[in-house]
Amino acid sequence: MAVRNEDVESGIRRAAPTMAELADRHELYEESVQNVEEECLFIENTFKQIRGRSAQSFREDFCGTASACCEWVRNGAERTAIGVDLDPEVLSWGRANRLGRLNDEQLQRVRLIQENVLDVETEKVDVVGAFNFSYFIFQQREVMKQYFRAVFDSLKEDGMFFLDAFGGYEAFEEMKEKTKYKKFTYVWEQATYYPVTGEMTCYIHFKFPDGSKMKRAFEYTWRLWTLPEIIEMLSETGFRNPTVYWEGTDEDDEGDGVFSPEAKGEADAGWIAYIVAEK
Repeated sequence: MAVRNEDVESGIRRAAPTMAELADRHELYEESVQNVEEECLFIENTFKQIRGRSAQSFREDFCGTASACCEWVRNGAERTAIGVDLDPEVLSWGRANRLGRLNDEQLQRVRLIQENVLDVETEKVDVVGAFNFSYFIFQQREVMKQYFRAVFDSLKEDGMFFLDAFGGYEAFEEMKEKTKYKKFTYVWEQATYYPVTGEMTCYIHFKFPDGSKMKRAFEYTWRLWTLPEIIEMLSETGFRNPTVYWEGTDEDDEGDGVFSPEAKGEADAGWIAYIVAEK
């Protein structure tokens, strides 16, 4: 039997790497958190329903690995995508592991920009998307409105802004929630929440069958904005008809993945919704 991970020359026996050491945090994140296929399909269908035409140009703010950009251009020969993020590490990973999967023609229709979304200037697009609650990083009302104004200016005359948000009475608790997947367990931790400021700190951890852990793989310090606040700020910055799209439920009272316009919503323990605003 071969000796596992043994340095023959020095005679030092090295422990095999753990599953946590071998895992890629970005791959784990995308498997457990993101669903870019559904996001892009929601954008496509909603834009066409409201505007009567197909959206072609898309800008993904806080794009991270730019998976949504890649999904967007894969699904239409005329589609273009711009990804904006401030983090050079995640953009580099995305170029190698996501853009690297595109063919040459698709690759020509994607552009990644390392810049602050408050300052970036791009050509006007049909759609700007800000998903995974990333815009919650702006904790002051005037800064959030600055961002919304920048998005408004970056849209074509009939452009639309797509966001998501989360809430529910459990969103204000300091708690942990575990979700099991085949090869790992995803742990969402709401570590702190301050009622006076609305500031919260959250972590994503991963646990593996061999007992190893990837602690604080991702860390977020946000303000937990409510839907009325977000809708008011969108209206104050020029957007028309900011509308919440609420997820329906199946026969087991679980989310069915179908989002429809909703004026009131429900007092659920936890919910995720889309917000769509028109220029």
